[in-house]
Amino acid sequence: MGRSNLHNLSVKELGLLIEKREVSPVEVVEAHLKRIETLEPRLCSFITLVADQAMERALQCEKEIMAGQYRGPLHGIPFGLKDLYYVKGIRNTSGTRIFDQFVPDFDSTVAHRLLEAGAILMGKLNLHPLAYGPTGENPDYGDMHNPWSPDRITGGSSGGSASAVASGQCAFAMGTDTGGSVRIPSALCSLVGLKPTYGLVSRYGITVLSWSQDHAGPMTRTVEDCALVMNAIAGHDPHDPASAVTRVPDYTKALTGEVKGARMGVVKEFFEAPLDATVGSLVEKAISVFEKLGAQVREISWPMFEYSAAIAGIIQMAEATAYHRDLIKKRGKELMPMVRLRLECGFFVSAVDYVQALRARTLFYQQSMRLFDGVDFLCTPSVPIPACRIGTTEVDIAGKRLGIIAALTQYTRPFNLNGFPAISLPCGFTHEGLPVGLQLAGKPFDEEGVLRAAYAFQQAAPWHKRRPSL
Repeated sequence: MGRSNLHNLSVKELGLLIEKREVSPVEVVEAHLKRIETLEPRLCSFITLVADQAMERALQCEKEIMAGQYRGPLHGIPFGLKDLYYVKGIRNTSGTRIFDQFVPDFDSTVAHRLLEAGAILMGKLNLHPLAYGPTGENPDYGDMHNPWSPDRITGGSSGGSASAVASGQCAFAMGTDTGGSVRIPSALCSLVGLKPTYGLVSRYGITVLSWSQDHAGPMTRTVEDCALVMNAIAGHDPHDPASAVTRVPDYTKALTGEVKGARMGVVKEFFEAPLDATVGSLVEKAISVFEKLGAQVREISWPMFEYSAAIAGIIQMAEATAYHRDLIKKRGKELMPMVRLRLECGFFVSAVDYVQALRARTLFYQQSMRLFDGVDFLCTPSVPIPACRIGTTEVDIAGKRLGIIAALTQYTRPFNLNGFPAISLPCGFTHEGLPVGLQLAGKPFDEEGVLRAAYAFQQAAPWHKRRPSL
């Protein structure tokens, strides 16, 4: 195995090499640090790099493994955390210089579990300020640049997580997802990004945006890697009041590659919404792959889909403004203008509006559950367009002009509103070489079914093997 190629390998591939002692964690971390040194001025993936700490940790992991104390498939694997996840002793900016000097004195639950699994933290990753935006632009720490075309957006808000993994700066990363912020950048950067069921992965020690729609999720190169990370982070946490008490399986056992007889629902309203022709064509080809694999494909209707953006938007706006109320009043002028505007708009959401949105959400959830009376999982586009150029505020999709926020979130936001598991995975590239994502969604806590379907597609259409030629 050439040492120069280590940054391109998946978590599973690296883990097998480390377990067999064919490479050491030190070599793996060195390869990723070299990649960061080469690319970071161009990509702006990191806010805080902890290179010395990562090397110390790699040496410790090497000693443990040589002593027969191998912890599992994440032992010695380099990863990054979106700069919302608290790590004791490392600053947590939440993407704004307002918090440039804030240093937590405890670990978030996700960070703790990954470190316990033996993973090696490379640093804290860039994001849209306060995670309140889907483009991955940041005036304080630099706009995140898409490794497939650096003049284009990564998507957000977990843009640094996406660019770091897609470019080989980290083997995997953690993002957060309130309206699509794991799945949007995963789609635009050709990654696998999972938003787990609400409550399955703890949010303790993660900066809040909208507490009833926030999710923590992994961003990886492959479905297998996603399952491996989920094995480490999923499960009940008494520190998170929304944490679910539920069975946590070995998610890798769901990766059978078999979907014959599975019932897949194609939501017609998703294809009636504005959709780029090339993206639509690639998603339709992906659906045909499932048919060839023996899945039963049927069109279904989700009438309340057209209201999901309004319902979710009101709830998110009210909750985000409530959480950041003092920040807006005291230091609002220091925030990115669009983030400040969205937070200030939350002051105009009345209690009546919020309560009515919560009532509508109940109806939306009930209708969402009924979708699965006749299907096992849903198949949709992840994002209706390929990555646009940094600074774009509006896009034309099939002759309809949309604001960039509405465009990027139209397919992802419904699954934050109902909390169902949803994954984005690569399903092709445009003629310009820009990635396109496919979204699969399932019933609450059926991550196994979602991962099984995603893995079957990945095995049949291995788009995940492509790497950007930076």
